Amino acid sequence: MPDKSSDIVGVILAGGLSRRMSNQNKCFIPLNGKPLFEYVLEKLSPQCDTILINSNEQNERLATYQLPIVKDSLEGFLGPLAGILSVMEWTKQHKPESKWILTVPVDTPFLPDDLLSKLYQSVQTTHSELACACSLGRTHPVIGLWPTSLIDDLRLALTKEGMRKIDLWTSRYNISQQDFNNDNLDPFFNINCHEDLIKAESLLKTINN
Repeated sequence: MPDKSSDIVGVILAGGLSRRMSNQNKCFIPLNGKPLFEYVLEKLSPQCDTILINSNEQNERLATYQLPIVKDSLEGFLGPLAGILSVMEWTKQHKPESKWILTVPVDTPFLPDDLLSKLYQSVQTTHSELACACSLGRTHPVIGLWPTSLIDDLRLALTKEGMRKIDLWTSRYNISQQDFNNDNLDPFFNINCHEDLIKAESLLKTINN
């Protein structure tokens, strides 16, 4: 495992429009009285010393966390790949010694504590170019470990090819799919609608008990 403070930048992806949640900013949707953003930040902070927020919204409340906020460098809300590109660009400029970024979405409050270590170990063991997380037989392409060396390839895919789907782009590379199994809940359960929020409240009670 490399030194986390210099080699891997953690990224909370919060650049989406959240149409199924009445266009609310998902960062501040409360789960048991605490914003979703804080659940994700608390999970990521012990794993990465440098954490960025990818958000296209000028938000004073988000700024109070005193973390760098990186907007998409490409116009038009092009999806998570555009956020990943923008963070790679930030990392190249501000932390050129960092060779990897770890991305997680803001709506996944139950992330595993060993997410980074297992993804990195998976890349090293399989000699893969990048890694994504899996659970319950399903892949989660947006939860992944990305080498910044792919920045030029990604920029071309977005601007010249109109690429939008993460798994379509990553299929071009040798990717490791790392399983995370949890008997109690899916660690990558994400909140896309109000019904998901209700279920997350129930899952949280199960964990706390």
